[in-house]
Amino acid sequence: MFVVLPVASMTTRIAWSDFPSLVTSEAARSALLLSLRTSTASTLLCLLLGIPLATVLARSEARWLGVLRSLVLLPLVLPPVVGGIALLSTFGRQGLLGGHLETLGIKIAFTSIAVVLAQTFVSLPFLVVSLEGALRTAGERYDVVAASLGARPTTVLRRVTLPLVLPGLASGAVLAFARSLGEFGATITFAGSLEGTTRTLPLLIYNLRVTDADAAVAMSLVLVAVAVLVIGLVRPRGAL
Repeated sequence: MFVVLPVASMTTRIAWSDFPSLVTSEAARSALLLSLRTSTASTLLCLLLGIPLATVLARSEARWLGVLRSLVLLPLVLPPVVGGIALLSTFGRQGLLGGHLETLGIKIAFTSIAVVLAQTFVSLPFLVVSLEGALRTAGERYDVVAASLGARPTTVLRRVTLPLVLPGLASGAVLAFARSLGEFGATITFAGSLEGTTRTLPLLIYNLRVTDADAAVAMSLVLVAVAVLVIGLVRPRGAL
């Protein structure tokens, strides 16, 4: 009830006859499409970075893994706005790497790329934690058998390891996508709120909260519906 009641109460705050017009405005469509595009891109980036990282954490016995795991989990406990400041300090115009990138004509801060990076920063731990747990549960016996038959490490990972942990991988990907979809603090700090470029659905809702409360509630319900749909599509397959 603590979780469901606040969400359900939003349905009593708007006139349902106005709902279609509230959620189909140009700003609403632009924000929703941008959120879906950037969340998909950040999820793919999480997979690219998270699969090898989770494999190392689950399979290696090096002493420094405790430090590495702590660094990977750091975004879970950091306020998102701090993550945004950290990214800005790295990729901003005056940042550690941003200044060099600017000389090459590459601008990251306050662009759609910044949105993707901010979402990846906060979402990556969800994928890594989920996949690492699945890898530990699956064990290494099938990997060892495949390696003993002459399979290369990349072949073992692609043909044996990942198929075994596919439910955990799908679960982590869904969690990463859902977290990216709802990201706010790091995004507004690192990417700003530029309509059509960086203003994702959470940022639009924040802006509407002051100017049009009914539209803010309507768009909040859309965000809830999309998140429930994403999780529901995976749940029947046993990934969560």
